Amino acid sequence: MDFLNYLILEHKQIISLLLQHINLTFLSVLSAVVIGVPIGILISHFKKANKTVLGIANTIQAIPSMALLGFLIPFLGIGVVPSVFMVVLYSLLPIIKNTFTSIEGINPQMIEAAEGIGLTKLQILFKIQIPMALPIIMAGIRISAVTAVGLMTIAAFVGAGGLGFLVFSGIRTANTNQILAGAIPACILALFIDWTAAIIEKIVVPKGISSNINSGNRTTLLQKVILIACLALFTFGIGDTIYTKYIAKPTKTITVASKDYTEQILLGNMLAELIESYTDIDVQRKFALGGTKVIFGALQSGEVDMYMEYTGTIFADMLKHDPIKENVNSKDVYEISKREIEQDYNMYVGKELAFNNTYRLAVRKDLANKYNLKNISDLIPISSEIIISPTFEFTNKRDGLPGVMDRYQGLKFKDVISIDGALRYQALDNHESDVIDAFATDGLLASFDLVVLEDDKDFFLPYHAVPLVRRDVLNKYPELKHITDSLENVLTDDVMRELNNEVDTKKREPQEVAHEFLLKNGLLKK
Repeated sequence: MDFLNYLILEHKQIISLLLQHINLTFLSVLSAVVIGVPIGILISHFKKANKTVLGIANTIQAIPSMALLGFLIPFLGIGVVPSVFMVVLYSLLPIIKNTFTSIEGINPQMIEAAEGIGLTKLQILFKIQIPMALPIIMAGIRISAVTAVGLMTIAAFVGAGGLGFLVFSGIRTANTNQILAGAIPACILALFIDWTAAIIEKIVVPKGISSNINSGNRTTLLQKVILIACLALFTFGIGDTIYTKYIAKPTKTITVASKDYTEQILLGNMLAELIESYTDIDVQRKFALGGTKVIFGALQSGEVDMYMEYTGTIFADMLKHDPIKENVNSKDVYEISKREIEQDYNMYVGKELAFNNTYRLAVRKDLANKYNLKNISDLIPISSEIIISPTFEFTNKRDGLPGVMDRYQGLKFKDVISIDGALRYQALDNHESDVIDAFATDGLLASFDLVVLEDDKDFFLPYHAVPLVRRDVLNKYPELKHITDSLENVLTDDVMRELNNEVDTKKREPQEVAHEFLLKNGLLKK
């Protein structure tokens, strides 16, 4: 019943993301067909090239999809372009290989007979080879189409939208309904696309060649109606995108983004609402992008105009200061971060907000009681017997696990199993790990009833939220300079933790929670 209620409440968002997913998938598969079929035909005639081309296609197929997407971001930015490019690359192998194999498999005597009656090479290709090869080519296209539906869920990682947005958000917040709302339509869509491709196959494959000859090669009226509806839907979606992006009269619009966890999405919604409330600027929202590297890269390239960052992240991740060697206090971190990021990257950093979303280590209550754990130093005597499950980012960053182990000498865990998002909370709850990293304002700390250990050696940097905007955007829209000032003293640690809890535990939508908070505190224009 909870799942049905969720579907009813969020049906508009689910339908919108489903349409985005369909458009992205159709565009990718269509591009792969346009590129892959000619390549398959070419290498069947130029034999020396087939091993090289198939070797490259095989190699691309073996690259992990997230790694390929991460590699493309510096060159293609974020959004639709890198997502479609990635899926096209992965879709090429079945199409090229099936085209090449099917043409190679045609009986040579048939080609000789065609040459004997005077057909040219081009006539042989279009009148004999392609029609004979079509059933196997279509099989490759169907494999690519079904695979593309699953791969396209990663598009949400770079802000291209689609059903992956629900899947990633659900994993981050341990929201099973949200995960299912993204995964189930994706599965149904894969089946539907395969079915649609089968109808196209029936239409394009000549009678006498189709494997469906025994079951009838004619398409029914219903199948034709569905096919026309699919093409109309795709054309409408693509046309709308092109009109919105390239033809519609330009308005005062900026793009506000967020990283891919609850607090960031809440802050992104607040920032967008404040801008829309106090200015005449329209806001395009790109929430739940990947980590710091993705979103800051998008800000630098102009695909994102503004987002909320943290002082500790600017200090250590972007400016590469070493928190171990540099003895800095909270005020220093803000001033150094503001001064250097503005000088080096032509950005503007606004006022820091009151809450401090710094890192913490958390353990289960039973473990804390058993060993009387209160501080991080208390972990040292038992660390060789326990497992830590930090996020990927915390595992690698200097002000994360490596720095903690440097500052707390003797802290050496039995194993380090990196897990992202809310899954690490579930691993801790299931006794599959014993310690996790957490943000001080995480709502899930209360949900899982965890004990937060004190940082008794003051290792962790302060992580106060600040608005980060490019200088050229601020010059164009100076009204953005003080847009978050009203949040400065209102968003305290307790308030932010409660807002996160509303989303993580009570499974409310971040947009709804952010809007309610701004209204309740009189922060929106009436």
